[in-house]
Amino acid sequence: MDFKNVTVVKKANVYFDGKVTSRTVLFENGERKTLGFMMAGEYEFSTAASENMEILGGDMSVMLPGETEYTLYTAGQNYDVPADSSFKMIVEKYVDYCCSYK
Repeated sequence: MDFKNVTVVKKANVYFDGKVTSRTVLFENGERKTLGFMMAGEYEFSTAASENMEILGGDMSVMLPGETEYTLYTAGQNYDVPADSSFKMIVEKYVDYCCSYK
């Protein structure tokens, strides 16, 4: 999928000593997404807005709020994260992703 008529924020979002990076994409209708890349590692993120995480390449194991076990997500899959929560993930090799904020 291509994005048309968007604004890209040049400054990168950098987390975990550079192991996770993304760029913010802003749409004319107010929608916001980030396109990012994660290197191997274990991460925990907190959310303010609800998110939909789409895996474009690679895979990750994710423990969403209220869950006690990790679920594997691979390229072509996605998952939702509720607002005002935190979630954990394990990346074995890498993940290329698109995160859509609701």
